[in-house]
Amino acid sequence: MLWQTFGNGCRSAGRSPWPDRPTVRKAKRRPGPQYYADAAGATAQTRLPITDGAHGEPWVFRVKDLRGWWSSSHHNRIDGVRAAAATAWVAGSKPIRFTEFGCAAIDKASNQPNVFLDPKSSESGLPHYSNGLRDDLLQLRYYQAMHAYWTDPANNPDAHLYAGRMLDFDNSLAWAWDARPFPAFPGNSQLWSDGPNYDKGHWLNGRSSNEDLAAVIGEICDASAVSALDVSKVQGVVRGYSLGDVTSARAALQPLTLAYPTDVIERDGALRFQARTGLGPQALDAERLAVSPELDAIIERSRAADAETPAHLRLSFIEAEGDFGITTAAASFPDRSGDVVSQSELPLVLTPAEATVIAERWMAEARVSRDTARFALPRSKLAIGVGDTVTLQGQLYRVDRLEQSDLQLIEAMRIDSTVYEPAEVSVPSRGWSPYQASVPVYPLFLDLPLLKGTETEHAPHACVAANPWPGPIALWSSVADDAYTLNRQLGQAAVLGVTETALAQADPGSWDRGPALRVRIESGALQSASALAVLSGANIAAIGDGSPENWEVFQFTTATLVAPKTYELSMRLRGQAGSDGVQLAVWPVGSLFVLLDDALQQIDLPLSARGLQRFYRFGPADLGYDAANSVLQTAAFNGIGLRPYAVAHLTARQAAGGDIALHWVRRTRIDGDNWQSIEVPLGEDGEAYLVRVLQGATLKREVTVSAASWTYTAAQQAADTITGPVAISVAQLSQRFGAGPARTVAV
Repeated sequence: MLWQTFGNGCRSAGRSPWPDRPTVRKAKRRPGPQYYADAAGATAQTRLPITDGAHGEPWVFRVKDLRGWWSSSHHNRIDGVRAAAATAWVAGSKPIRFTEFGCAAIDKASNQPNVFLDPKSSESGLPHYSNGLRDDLLQLRYYQAMHAYWTDPANNPDAHLYAGRMLDFDNSLAWAWDARPFPAFPGNSQLWSDGPNYDKGHWLNGRSSNEDLAAVIGEICDASAVSALDVSKVQGVVRGYSLGDVTSARAALQPLTLAYPTDVIERDGALRFQARTGLGPQALDAERLAVSPELDAIIERSRAADAETPAHLRLSFIEAEGDFGITTAAASFPDRSGDVVSQSELPLVLTPAEATVIAERWMAEARVSRDTARFALPRSKLAIGVGDTVTLQGQLYRVDRLEQSDLQLIEAMRIDSTVYEPAEVSVPSRGWSPYQASVPVYPLFLDLPLLKGTETEHAPHACVAANPWPGPIALWSSVADDAYTLNRQLGQAAVLGVTETALAQADPGSWDRGPALRVRIESGALQSASALAVLSGANIAAIGDGSPENWEVFQFTTATLVAPKTYELSMRLRGQAGSDGVQLAVWPVGSLFVLLDDALQQIDLPLSARGLQRFYRFGPADLGYDAANSVLQTAAFNGIGLRPYAVAHLTARQAAGGDIALHWVRRTRIDGDNWQSIEVPLGEDGEAYLVRVLQGATLKREVTVSAASWTYTAAQQAADTITGPVAISVAQLSQRFGAGPARTVAV
């Protein structure tokens, strides 16, 4: 393994301007490291020639001068005295092989490729001048440089005594490939305690598929027939990139340039990609700026309001070195309060640390870039273009826009070079989940009333349960049993179970203190909540028969664990969200129980598809809808979120003349819990009720009224041949849904 040193005198803790270019390292693959007289010389990079004045064999002291050693005869030097007779070695008689070559994925690892960071080892150490940060790109370019150098015939001469070259590079061995399976190693740190060493170690497991950002950019441009480009000044390692639909090169490049801070500039008919690190800004003298009539001052400065910058950022990405699932990194301004959260996503495979650095950098860039400047440059500065950085009155700016005429009018944004420097971040330890065989899931549709008021009114909810949980479950939908499209992805198992005791009907709007409802759940857990928390929306559940529409929504305060996975639920609020209108006299043993939490998601259903049967398939998201263990269901939904509530306080009074006067109170499904309003919102296009008069099973009269009262006159009763008691039902009408649940009074 060969040593090299580089970078700002090697004293800087940050990354030097372009240390990662393979050509730099390739040029330094020559013999070393003893060309430094002492540590001070190494720090200053003052290299001295390694010579052998007495015998002209400097390769003896160049301990890694492979070519000199291989191509020369050998004379032992005992106590500094050169033996006259050569050893048995025949120059160029057999090839050299690297039985181990490689370097760690750590800053400046190529300075000392053999050094390994292990806090538990007495031999642990950092490479010379390393800041100790993880650097997968350096490791990747180390191998690129080694390959480029040793496969060049100029550096690896032909042998004359055997078929081949001096170095048998094809049979050299990269260090290290671990026999332990990735990502179980390094993820399963309970089994392998050295897992944390992976991040900055020599391991190639999980890294061999990494690609140089420059190569990825080049491939995207090549696919779009863009050949005039310069990627020599980009840096980054791409672990994976998910490109879904066919898209333009511009759209495909944007996530890359955002994640790996890169400017794209068109210069001289070519696209130039350049990282925002390591570029020397041009100093501008404010006294030598041009005067432009378009500017109110020599330098126009402006600052956007801080309120325009979000206080929090959540960044979704594909997590590397694990299950490659979608996860989130977060960043916040510590000096900002508020609930304004910006949501972004990158279709890139990143480590949590990388994603956190990106999120924090975006936040820092957003704050700094509030400052902008406009100024004019004389013709002598026409070389400055878009993407260049300049310093002006102690501030660093990047040119974002320019207009050329007799002068050059510049619009620049303030930047801070420190936000692009490598940084160590603290993230949770690497997560790893053992493989779970895919099993058929138990899917369930719930066509529920509005619970929060923010839901899509006509769309049902879906949830799934499985034991063991196989990971994210995809829901595909179609109008026929083919040509499915992805509808939703369900990321967690629902808390679903069956009742082991019956639940009798109870009045809504008051605490149900009846016998506890015993429920046995398959997964998850239930917990108690205070009465105030329940009144504020905690512990919402549904009990039903499994059909999409027949669900009663209720809440509970007390969940008592009485057996494994078995709870007794007491102190309940029944018939919530208008579901009192569909309560059964008794929910029998074996009814389904579902906790209404984040595991449920509304599906995508066009309003025009209400009431139409559609096909749905549930299965592991990584296998596709045609997998053998996917589950097919057909269902049609009426959109219970549109259903009016049952009326309240229905009364009937019969006057002396025989007229029956009915009165009731209208209820609303929208914003009905606001005590400050004079009257609850109507929630429908118009107020209308369906009144039906039945005697036994015979419908005697049906009318539609527009007010919350109706009189069944004696004359109408005579016309309807009413003899004896009748039952009168009232249901609120919706133009989009029809009649809601009816209330009935006997007269």
